[in-house]
Amino acid sequence: MTATATRPAPPTPPARHARRRRISRQTREMWVLMLPALVPVLLFSVGPLLYGIALAFTDARNTRNHETSFVGLENLGELLTAEDFWSSFRIGMIWAVSVTGLQFLAALGLALLLNQDLRFRGVARVLAVVPWAMPPVVIGLMWKLVYHPDAGILNSLLGTHVNWLADFSLALPAIIVVGVWTGMPQTTVVLLAGLQGIPRELYEAVEVDGAGRWRRFWNITLPQLKPVIVAITSLDFVWNINQFGLVYVLTQGGPGGQTRLPMLFAYEEAFRYRFAGYASMLGLAMAVVVLAALGVYLWRQMREAK
Repeated sequence: MTATATRPAPPTPPARHARRRRISRQTREMWVLMLPALVPVLLFSVGPLLYGIALAFTDARNTRNHETSFVGLENLGELLTAEDFWSSFRIGMIWAVSVTGLQFLAALGLALLLNQDLRFRGVARVLAVVPWAMPPVVIGLMWKLVYHPDAGILNSLLGTHVNWLADFSLALPAIIVVGVWTGMPQTTVVLLAGLQGIPRELYEAVEVDGAGRWRRFWNITLPQLKPVIVAITSLDFVWNINQFGLVYVLTQGGPGGQTRLPMLFAYEEAFRYRFAGYASMLGLAMAVVVLAALGVYLWRQMREAK
């Protein structure tokens, strides 16, 4: 006598309705719990973002008695033909790429050092993240004192009398140094966390084969850190290309526009010349460029990973 498998009976209509009511109640409870977090996001993030996008297609001005009208892509056409925009865009890309690359290299070296069994490793880790806890305005004021032509510590150490932030050829490299110093701690923390997540067994396996430090770093550390590197460099690039406060305190875009990043250019157009619609289009264009660059970068990294 053979046993036959029996299909379970479908749920009865009352049971089905009870399950739907339970799911519906859970959905309502989920939305009730999410509302306190969603409302501020909608009011202070999504709302201003949509308003700024809409403003980019108008001739809005920060003046009284000005009737705003829809102008379509007129602001974009004016932006693409403006030499000041392309100059700020070039400076912004030099700033963002330089700061992102240099702070990654410096942070990687510091993370490798802090990952070693040092005597005062805890104290060193705390000191390494001090710049991260300082507001950009405070950092800018502090470095203005460092670069001061008369009483600056840098000129005192070098025995020179250079106005670093007012020199046409030195202002941009000077603020790049500040940008690297400011953003290095967060990159260091992320890379250090990635280093501590690498299994020790991988290093022990290559040590058996007689691999040296460089070979262990190249064959084990870098491949294992690749996802972390892609994530943190992408975030750093977005943060650096949108930098405003630090550079504004240091140079306000000078001398002669040599450090005028795109966000400084947008600020001047919006609040100095009061062209709100034009400035909004500049911000929208920069967002599209950054997203496109990140998309290509991440696509190449994912393709190499496969």
